[in-house]
Amino acid sequence: MKTQILIAALFFGGLVTAQQKKDSLKVNAIDAVNIKKQVFKKQGDRLVYDVASSSIAKGTNTFNLLKQTPMISSIDGKTLKILGKNDAVIYINNKKTNMDSEALIEMLKSTPSEDIQKIEVITVPGSEFQVESKEGVINIVMKKSKNNGYNGTLKMQNEQAYYNNPNAGASFNFRQGKWSGNSNFRTGSWTDRQRYTLSNGDPTFKNESFGFNDDPNKNFGGGFNVDYEINKKHSLGFSYNMRYNKSFNSVLDITNWQNGVLNNRTVNNEDAQTRNHSFNLNYEMKTDSLGSRLTSNISYLWFNRDKVSFNESFPLTNDTINKYSALHQSVPQIINNYAANIDYLKKTAKGATWLMGISYNHTNTDNDTKQDKLIGNDFVIDPKQTNHFIYKENILGIYLNYERKLTEKISGKIGARYEMTRSTGEILEKTGFERNYNNLLPYLNLNYAINSDHNLSYTFSSRIRRPRFWELNPSRTYFTPTNYTQNNPFVLASKFYNQELNYMYKNAFYANLSFNMVEDASASDMLPLQGTLTTPERDKNGNIVYGPGGNMIMRTTRFLRYIRTNYGKNRELALTLGMNKSWFKDIWTTNYSVNLGYVTYKGGVWEDPTSQLGQYESESLDPYIIDVKNYNMSVTINNIIRLSSKKDWFLGVNYFFASQTAMEGGMIGARQSFDLSLKKIAGDWTIVAEVSDLFNQSFYSVKGVQPNGKYNNITNFNYPRLMSIGVTYNFGNQKLKKAREMKSANDAVKSRT
Repeated sequence: MKTQILIAALFFGGLVTAQQKKDSLKVNAIDAVNIKKQVFKKQGDRLVYDVASSSIAKGTNTFNLLKQTPMISSIDGKTLKILGKNDAVIYINNKKTNMDSEALIEMLKSTPSEDIQKIEVITVPGSEFQVESKEGVINIVMKKSKNNGYNGTLKMQNEQAYYNNPNAGASFNFRQGKWSGNSNFRTGSWTDRQRYTLSNGDPTFKNESFGFNDDPNKNFGGGFNVDYEINKKHSLGFSYNMRYNKSFNSVLDITNWQNGVLNNRTVNNEDAQTRNHSFNLNYEMKTDSLGSRLTSNISYLWFNRDKVSFNESFPLTNDTINKYSALHQSVPQIINNYAANIDYLKKTAKGATWLMGISYNHTNTDNDTKQDKLIGNDFVIDPKQTNHFIYKENILGIYLNYERKLTEKISGKIGARYEMTRSTGEILEKTGFERNYNNLLPYLNLNYAINSDHNLSYTFSSRIRRPRFWELNPSRTYFTPTNYTQNNPFVLASKFYNQELNYMYKNAFYANLSFNMVEDASASDMLPLQGTLTTPERDKNGNIVYGPGGNMIMRTTRFLRYIRTNYGKNRELALTLGMNKSWFKDIWTTNYSVNLGYVTYKGGVWEDPTSQLGQYESESLDPYIIDVKNYNMSVTINNIIRLSSKKDWFLGVNYFFASQTAMEGGMIGARQSFDLSLKKIAGDWTIVAEVSDLFNQSFYSVKGVQPNGKYNNITNFNYPRLMSIGVTYNFGNQKLKKAREMKSANDAVKSRT
């Protein structure tokens, strides 16, 4: 920095001297030149956080760094939100990550913050990004250098929640001549503990359930990427990522009461394991000296999840209706995805940029669900819940963007994405469907730099949300025999229209006004449907029981099933006011934001498309009416305080609050989280001690009441307080450069697995 200041002083000093009269003997002295880089600024369609110029980007990890980034927040340590509401899709150097959400978060937590150059937040992504609904993009730009060599990171961490959860990871990077590569490995174990309180019914009937879930997990994952620069114009690359997770001996134990009387107890034992492998081969050709290039890649993704469970219900009274019942269930899912895309980026001498591309995705999912139930002393196949569901989907996308600077103050970007979707679903030997639809998805961004202190931009985008593959698999997950979640293969894609107006003052203060409309909306969480099921009474051998007059004896039971389905439309208006600023010569760094929202949900569900009734059976479903209007707010307060002049001790004090928020399934209770962290940097070593949600206040609670008096309340206490200590060691040359970065052709489907 001293060298740069000296060069600047000599340059400006020479310029001033040249403008003076030649016979003047006066010398102009320059005392100092203070050059300070902007840390947070607006650039086109994105907000750029230059963390390499910020003091907080030392000795932490990428996940914690993202939580300190303006417009980004996390309340649970497992997910990231943009503006407190939009789901975040992570890109690294303009390449979408190839791993599932849990592995991605662990990778971010194990990546040193020193490797990050800047973080770009794109609240409304352009047509070139493969995103859905109102998802935003976080693009993490890594530091680059042409130096040969290698570097790596070793990390160990221990977390204490209800159970103790250790984990460790390592990464290795190298660059030598035309070759560059990186690899990583992560392993760990954790056990989730959750306590449930469920109640539902109406003014005449009350059902209550209390219980807990212990879910132990062991996992390992990793991958590698190799790039080869054939020559200055041509490059070739290959990448592989994998993850394995084993969750054996997961136990859900629920005790049920009806109208204040102890009724039965349900215990569900589950074993599950998940495997995920993805491959990508890519090629890049530079076509001119302006930065134009042609890129292409082909990808393959294989996802497999096996789940088997044994569900038992024990009667706790002497009545003859509630008898011992049991069922076995096997729910495997296999996903194969093949994808390819070609992009051409053309830059002109006048500063305009064209981007055109074509992509293709073919996905095949195989879900062979088997379920049997106890009749008499034997387990027999349940034909209604045993099904083999095959879903095939083909998506062809064509997109075009044009971006240029119109005047010195005005710039713009316009584009469109045209998607053709052809899909079929078949429950073998039962039913099937075919869905063919075309979508034109326009995009517009206008940016007006009023002056150096004021910037104003407007963005419009249209997107669709296709159902996740697991949502389509027509299987159940049981709490009790009459209380369960039900997936729906008939749910439709939703259409989103997103608008945003953004204002920034002095690259430190911002205001964001957004408006979102959704058609054919499906609930963000499952909707609780209540009703009664009437079935013939059967003896211990499964035979129908008849009364004295020869009539069948019928049995009526109440049920509560949670289902994801389309219900109507929703609207959301939101205003975010924020500030990112450092005080007292960067001793105190603040990142504050306030989100104000108004939402409306309108529609209803009058029938269950997944119902399967046997002979002599009938079902009565209470209509679920959605007519919600709600004001809500959230506050994020993040502080980083430098405790020493050597910049080796840092204190973090963070607070998050969210008011009551209405959703389609009911009113979510207020949540808050108070977090503390202490960080010590000692050379290549970093030690971090953290306490998240010190007062255990960020758990999930929802209350829903229907106009007819039916209610459904859920409290899921997941023991959110988390204490952790982590040690990170960085070795080798910390300034390496990857040959290049490519996006993967099957990016669009990864978030749906």
